[in-house]
Amino acid sequence: MSTVSGEPITRRGAVRGAGEDLNGDVGGAADGDTGVGAAADGGAGVGAAGVVGTRAVGTAGGVGTGAVGQVSPARVMGAPRAWLRLLGSEVGLTFRRPRNIVMLAVLALVPVLIGVALRMFGGPDEGGGGVAIFEQVTGNGLFLTFAALSVLVQLLLPVSVAVVAGDSVAGEAGIGTLRYLLVAPAGRTRLLAVKYANVVVFCLAAVTVVALSSLLVGLMLFPAGPITLLSGGTISLLEGVLRIGLVVLYVTAGMAALAAVSMALSTLTEVAIGAVAGTVVLVIVAQVLGAFPQLSALQPYLLTSWWNGFDGVLRDPVATGEMGQGLLAFAAYVVVFGSVAWARFTSKDITC
Repeated sequence: MSTVSGEPITRRGAVRGAGEDLNGDVGGAADGDTGVGAAADGGAGVGAAGVVGTRAVGTAGGVGTGAVGQVSPARVMGAPRAWLRLLGSEVGLTFRRPRNIVMLAVLALVPVLIGVALRMFGGPDEGGGGVAIFEQVTGNGLFLTFAALSVLVQLLLPVSVAVVAGDSVAGEAGIGTLRYLLVAPAGRTRLLAVKYANVVVFCLAAVTVVALSSLLVGLMLFPAGPITLLSGGTISLLEGVLRIGLVVLYVTAGMAALAAVSMALSTLTEVAIGAVAGTVVLVIVAQVLGAFPQLSALQPYLLTSWWNGFDGVLRDPVATGEMGQGLLAFAAYVVVFGSVAWARFTSKDITC
């Protein structure tokens, strides 16, 4: 088995720690757990359920029935702790990889380039068909956040999410560390859920990095104050910042839906680059299909059609209807492709 920067060794240590939690707090299948006791002299014995090591012994020729035991509080509290420990291991590995750090740095750099370009050359000419959000940036720095996200959500953010999500299962299988994860008695369903939660954390971190970088650059290069919305109303600076928070959550939800698609592809192969490339191709194809007015009937079903729905926060009142439809579309993608990933991963033969 090949190693990449000693990662299998690190992974085995993390799995061992998670396994100890699960063995000590959740517990394996012991005599009393199965609920089947020993029977003596031809009798049938039914063991107590939920108490480790408890047996019921039948009497001669009769039936012995064990009392129903109570679930240990340590077992109830141990499961969430084991989950969090395994999730912490996944998150730590994700944010320690130089590749992922570089991607976050690039995402933070793009708003700087956009801000500098707008500062030096100005926004689009009025009446020239420019994007309304970009026309507002030079007048209020907070609009740089919306402008940067509207650009990055088209390709760079999806590529970053695809790299992490596509590598989550296929990458582990390819280098042989997935076997060590499955040694821990966490179960495949729990492991898949932890891996998806880890990717969602990365999605939130990536979008937050873009938002914070845009805010800092926007406040440094452009004036800030009350925000004039696209619908013509005006809101305070504080409310504008709060609406940026809503945008971050909305875009994170969109990227989490893409992560479900990428993880489903990741369970179908042991080559991470295949899952990543497949995800990027699907994104590009969806955007091309959405660009044709003749195919407008397909747009409600395309994931990419809803990613820019966050501009609903720039209207007064907030366009909750359109944003709500986008969130429902994201949830549908998570359910469908999450089910595909679960069905494949729970039945997959791990040979690496």
